[in-house]
Amino acid sequence: MPSGSRPSIEVLRGRFGERPFRVSEALEAGVSRTTIYRLREAGRLSAVGRGVMQLPDAGMGMLSGLAVVSARVPSGTICLNSALAFWDLTDEIPQQVHLAVPRGAHRPRIDQPATRVHVFDADTFELERQLARTDADEPFWVYSPERSIVDAMRMSRWVGRDVALHALRRYMARKGASPARLAELARELGGSARLQPVLEALLS
Repeated sequence: MPSGSRPSIEVLRGRFGERPFRVSEALEAGVSRTTIYRLREAGRLSAVGRGVMQLPDAGMGMLSGLAVVSARVPSGTICLNSALAFWDLTDEIPQQVHLAVPRGAHRPRIDQPATRVHVFDADTFELERQLARTDADEPFWVYSPERSIVDAMRMSRWVGRDVALHALRRYMARKGASPARLAELARELGGSARLQPVLEALLS
């Protein structure tokens, strides 16, 4: 087990690098809770969310809020407007991080960064869920571009219909776009009624 602030800092830097980490992860790495709080008080660790720390010289990437939320709720998934922004399918800059949790799971309340939690069907929660990284190489879970489009269309009351339609058009204009996969996902997620007529119009 590391002793003293310098060895502990080296352990944390070697284990987590630039990414945010939960206090529980630091404890698993062998750094005591007392040492963690002492390092924070000394300015050698920064609290970037409740129970989430980061080395202050690591720098915060443009999308670090996504990584902070994922560190706080590792079973959650970045979704809707935040996922569209990550995949460059919208010009909107979300004012909140949009996070999905499966129905029946704990619904967290996160104030920093501002986060809106959505409850998704547990049976399809893992569909197209994938690990991604921010511009500072911080890991987080997010839905694929295709699922993000389908979710935006079927939940347009939350996303905004104009935002959802723009995202669909932008996706369809890309090389490698797969309208067949969109249609398949819409059937699995129950969004065909909203997506199919627009998709057919774009393909005609």
